[in-house]
Amino acid sequence: MDTTKLISDAKARFSHNSAKAYLNEKYNGKLLVAVQNGLWRADPQTIALLTSFQTETLVLIDTFDNPVEVNREELLSTLTALYADVMNEWYTEWKELENKR
Repeated sequence: MDTTKLISDAKARFSHNSAKAYLNEKYNGKLLVAVQNGLWRADPQTIALLTSFQTETLVLIDTFDNPVEVNREELLSTLTALYADVMNEWYTEWKELENKR
């Protein structure tokens, strides 16, 4: 193989991986929301935990490791909507990146 081609391929791979890392950081930051006196991450684990309980209120540890009493259904609704929106945006940008490759 030509050295110029190898260098070009390596730069393209590095650029692609850097763009993926940027998207990861960008959208993970968007998954944080401050509601009900706490800072929460809209992630599958938190959503699953909220779904598994049936009580109206629940005490959870927020991202600052503080116990916070929350309205379970309101927090679940907020986190689920945020997660769906952010994941759709992230997927759209990721698909554009993959198509440029």
